[in-house]
Amino acid sequence: MGGPLESELAFRAQLVIPEQLQLYDYWRRQADGKSMPSRNEIHPSGFKRLLPTISLIDVEHDPKRYRVRLAGTGLRDVYQREMTGTYLDEVQWGFNRDYWLAACYRIVDRKRPAQGIVRAPARGKEHLVQFWLRLPLSNGGKRVDMILCYDSFISTEKAIVLSELVQA
Repeated sequence: MGGPLESELAFRAQLVIPEQLQLYDYWRRQADGKSMPSRNEIHPSGFKRLLPTISLIDVEHDPKRYRVRLAGTGLRDVYQREMTGTYLDEVQWGFNRDYWLAACYRIVDRKRPAQGIVRAPARGKEHLVQFWLRLPLSNGGKRVDMILCYDSFISTEKAIVLSELVQA
């Protein structure tokens, strides 16, 4: 079984969008040897170009719920609604609702980042593929209090080309 460095390298190798790599590397630097940084150690100036599709999710622990504290304008454009202030379990995600809730639970329970790909991220957006990255943040270092999110939306055609390049 590999150690933490091997696990980090394996996770990083799964990130195919350059902006995902940029944010993940920034997050690791801000953690400065800890398992995750705190919200106070994350500064938007470190990833200013990514802000339109950055979001922050507050983790409420009792009961466990996830509230969008902040969502960039690029997310509003894709989901055709303002996401700031909404709870993830109240959003009409269509077939992706349980997927997003499960991803949040996994990040909070494991205290580790997660990434993935979703086709057709919203109704009427069947032509898009969403590459997502979720990074845990902790104020006390013991539990996840917030999740830093980055989403990249690209056309299905570009996603197919990207997939072929990665597999080559």
